[in-house]
Amino acid sequence: MSAWVLPDHIADVLPSEARHIEELRRDLLDIARGYGYELVMPPLLEHLESLLSGSGQALDLQTFKLVDQLSGRMMGLRADSTPQVARIDAHLLNRQGITRLCYCGPVLRTRPGGPNATREPLQFGAEIYGHGGLEADLETLQLALDCLNAAKVESPVVDLADARIVKALLVGVTMEGEQLAQLHAALAAKDVSSLAALTRNLPAPSRQGLLALVQLYGDETVLLEAERVLAPSAAVHEALRNLKWLARHLDGARVSFDLADLRGYAYYTGTRFSIYAHGASDALVRGGRYDKVGSVFGRNRPAAGFSLDVKALVGVLAARPLRAAIRAPWREVPDLRSAIALLRAQGETVVCVLPGHENEVEEFHCDRELIQVAGQWVVQAV
Repeated sequence: MSAWVLPDHIADVLPSEARHIEELRRDLLDIARGYGYELVMPPLLEHLESLLSGSGQALDLQTFKLVDQLSGRMMGLRADSTPQVARIDAHLLNRQGITRLCYCGPVLRTRPGGPNATREPLQFGAEIYGHGGLEADLETLQLALDCLNAAKVESPVVDLADARIVKALLVGVTMEGEQLAQLHAALAAKDVSSLAALTRNLPAPSRQGLLALVQLYGDETVLLEAERVLAPSAAVHEALRNLKWLARHLDGARVSFDLADLRGYAYYTGTRFSIYAHGASDALVRGGRYDKVGSVFGRNRPAAGFSLDVKALVGVLAARPLRAAIRAPWREVPDLRSAIALLRAQGETVVCVLPGHENEVEEFHCDRELIQVAGQWVVQAV
């Protein structure tokens, strides 16, 4: 094997795609700032016990681990930034009232999320702490949709669910962690045969409700059917009411429901959502409510938010046009150098053509050139 062959699901990002990713990253952060979200930059690695506090087994298995050569303690490379942002809210900021935070940085995962997924996503996210009402859930959803709109994603579909429904159906049921994970996977995959086997010893109301969930996906009639077939429960009733409210307030967005969807990390405690679009093999955005994410840091605050992989998002978008630029000659002439410096200070891209490379193709569209006219350097359309 060649020394320069990269590990599976790890790849270099080449100029056109890298420019698209970086421009989109800036756009997304600007949109979040427009909503009042403050940028934070958590570290790429932390002590393992801090990084994985309260995150559950799924995140543990996705985390690369190593030994700190300074302290001898175990450290982890983050696989998800949400627990880190919860730590920042709880320990470093420790504000009263609402805190809105956003971030964008690489995360590393031991396994890819799909056949063509990277193990090094560029994760963008936004989170709101301190408000337990549906207004916060709605704000994060609207922000996520605005981000996709800025990226020019066409006809996104918001898929709504609620983590409390499955939890309500399992009240009074004792299941080991591995068995519970298998049940969640069977629900997400709508694997009726596996689900039937996993629930064969459960009380009849729980078993019947869980088997019914795999059929409860589609438009808003799903919620009416859920009210009919699921055992009455205050938690289920509240979850269904919240889903109706959110769908009603998502102005003009296409909305569907999948009450068996439990994909993602175990820290979700309420409403959860995924956003899909044509051309994407998986959800482009995942988010929801995770009120207990900060409790391990000593501050059990209401929290809601979402995240997306900027690389995966760019992968389903049309390529952006080349950036316009000015072609300039290379000469040891002071007034030419001054003219180029002035143009760059004004925000223009000026590509100097080095001797012997006049016909090379660049990552810029040189639609103008800097030429000398009557002793003055002027920009002229090509």
